[in-house]
Amino acid sequence: MSRKTRFSMYAALAACTIFTIANAEGSGANAQPGENQQISEARLTEEVVPVFVENEVVQPVPEETTEAPLEITAPSLGELVARMPDRETLSQEMECLAGAVYFESRGEPLAGQLAVAQVVINRADSNLFPESYCSVVYQRAQFSFVRGGSMPRIRRGSSAWKRAKAVARIAHEALWESEADDALYFHAKYVKPSWSRRKQARATIESHIFYR
Repeated sequence: MSRKTRFSMYAALAACTIFTIANAEGSGANAQPGENQQISEARLTEEVVPVFVENEVVQPVPEETTEAPLEITAPSLGELVARMPDRETLSQEMECLAGAVYFESRGEPLAGQLAVAQVVINRADSNLFPESYCSVVYQRAQFSFVRGGSMPRIRRGSSAWKRAKAVARIAHEALWESEADDALYFHAKYVKPSWSRRKQARATIESHIFYR
């Protein structure tokens, strides 16, 4: 037998031996079923499973101040205003209504203040305007005292603010009939806006003219 032939036989024998040993030890891809299950279970126990806890988010909402209807009568508007309870805390809607009375007409007689409140209420009841007192008051370019979407500071300790709150409540609860009736617009007498020619005058009270 030649040297070359003997070398080929030895090489073949060595390769066969290596293949047999490899099959006997196994590998990651060809592991036995039992071993694969153990590895999987071990990995599962090590995994961090996120736990989702569903809690109700409760955010406190300030309660809207509710005001019970009043049953107050008086022989005159002035007397009725005097008999109205002075409420320090108002609902947001009543704050807007009283604010309009305060800034637009606090220097006017009570009938004029009531008429301004009546216009705000009439607008809120009309489909031509927003449907709440605050939306009416803060509507763009409607009330001159509103600047940048906000109301100026009110002197809350003043007698003018106390009267404005009383007048707003009287108008809101229809405790006294206003001379403005169903008016939706008003302006000071010293100006004459172009729109006034297309409206019907309802009343002139002190320095304001009211229109429908």
